[in-house]
Amino acid sequence: MTASSGADPISALSHQMADAVERIRRSLVMVNGRQRQPASGIIIAADQVLTADHVLERDDDLTIQTDDGRTLAARLVGRDQTSDLALLRIDALDGEIAAQALNPARVGQFVLAVGRPSPGGPMASLGIVSAVGGPLRTRRGMVEQVIQTDATPYPGFSGGALIDVTGAVLGLFTTGLIGGVALALPAPFAWRIAHTLASQGHVRRGFLGISSQPVTIPAGQRAGRNQERGLLIVRVEPDSPASRAGLLVGDILVGIDGVVLNDTDDLQAVLSGDRVGATVPAEIIRGGALMTLAVTIGQRKGS
Repeated sequence: MTASSGADPISALSHQMADAVERIRRSLVMVNGRQRQPASGIIIAADQVLTADHVLERDDDLTIQTDDGRTLAARLVGRDQTSDLALLRIDALDGEIAAQALNPARVGQFVLAVGRPSPGGPMASLGIVSAVGGPLRTRRGMVEQVIQTDATPYPGFSGGALIDVTGAVLGLFTTGLIGGVALALPAPFAWRIAHTLASQGHVRRGFLGISSQPVTIPAGQRAGRNQERGLLIVRVEPDSPASRAGLLVGDILVGIDGVVLNDTDDLQAVLSGDRVGATVPAEIIRGGALMTLAVTIGQRKGS
């Protein structure tokens, strides 16, 4: 193999990545929502930009700057602190709607973090997908799904795009969930939150009104279930959804609405979205016997 032939694939990959940045650039805007460093945003609809919640230090006097240099007023439609997402509406946006990747992110995959932190145009950094998973407990709450990457989180990249080598969006990039760690919210999840914000301005998050701790269920007390762990209820708040449903201290909660619960992260992940306000079956083990109770999931105040 000659030096030139060995360099050709590298050169081709380099050009492919540059082309990917070029494809996404018209879908990225600069977001002015705080005193210091501007941030980034992704155009997800003809008049909508999705960005990171933590970069908006005010609710009004918001502006964005487009790829062609226009500065436009933006209106905050809604924000979700837990997922660190905020939705802006902009009249006469006239940008290019970002395309979601056809396939989800895979560990080891080459990715580019692309932001628009200044009027000078897009910036990019190269990395790989380090991990994919969730739910993840962060300082903001429980996030259902995340992508972790080693791409460099340059200042102002939050709200930008994590893209594949075709320029399609794998996720929305943010450093606001865990102490500056570079994470991305998978595009289908982020777009779904955006749709909820567009329709109701906030994301409903539920609660049962219990305190619990993960426990190992002894083999003889699993009531026929092939489940080694569950949540031991150690407190039931008075007049709470759990209290009204008949849950008691000492019950082991093993499932809600068909979802197996092994730990508190599982419980937090299930208490959201359409389940809030709905009456669903809660499966418990009480005295070595399996019971099913109907519980109406409450809505957490402030959500």
